[in-house]
Amino acid sequence: MPRTKSQVSGGTTKTKAPEEEPFPEWAEEEIKSVKLGEPEIVTRSGYFLDIYENDYKVDIQVYEALPDGRTIVEGLDVPKSMKITDFLKGTVYEFKINVSKGSLSPQLTELLKSKYNLDMDSIYRFELQELQLMDVESDLPSSSSSEGNEQEEEE
Repeated sequence: MPRTKSQVSGGTTKTKAPEEEPFPEWAEEEIKSVKLGEPEIVTRSGYFLDIYENDYKVDIQVYEALPDGRTIVEGLDVPKSMKITDFLKGTVYEFKINVSKGSLSPQLTELLKSKYNLDMDSIYRFELQELQLMDVESDLPSSSSSEGNEQEEEE
């Protein structure tokens, strides 16, 4: 868990390090008001890492990277029209994802790079549009019924 400034200083007076400066208000406002472009629909296969039923959000991992290079998406928005209680963790799905991108100003990009060591010039928003359960087990050779009987007899 991140420590607050008061926990870091421990109540003693210390010289403030440059990395402890508060995030500039103008930069925070720009991030909050970034205009996202038209969503692009991408299709990827992957699986659920975590499901947050109350928030209608999920964490997923996809096998092929998304447009921004990531393979894990945390906090992916799920439409209320989907029955999130039916989602299965660890099961392979084909996801259709709306990806919206908004560009940051050169000033904010430079601030993030110089003060926070973040190489970031855009903000992305991901929303699950559709999903389809994949039948990957049918590709595996099926065990014969005699093997199943032998296991039962041994037990």
